[in-house]
Amino acid sequence: MFAINVILTVKDDASVSKVGQLLTEAGQLSREEPGCQTFEVCHSQNDSRIYMLIERWDSKEAWEIHKTAKAFTEIYQPQVLPLVDREPHFSDILE
Repeated sequence: MFAINVILTVKDDASVSKVGQLLTEAGQLSREEPGCQTFEVCHSQNDSRIYMLIERWDSKEAWEIHKTAKAFTEIYQPQVLPLVDREPHFSDILE
């Protein structure tokens, strides 16, 4: 299994809702991709500018293929990334 958790901080308060809508759409598409075990989009209750992506893939290769799919190439990369600061965490699952 391959795990990545991503913290996204929206740069402008006016974009928070738009980013949430885009991430929701990207998450729905990502969950349909081969090799996707989990793709959760979380919105912080502590800071409305923060979203978290919790992703689990069958393998790193499945995740790499995800980066060529519509959710990434048409929504996440061109529309979300310009609006956020991104902090990825490749993760080991301990339990």
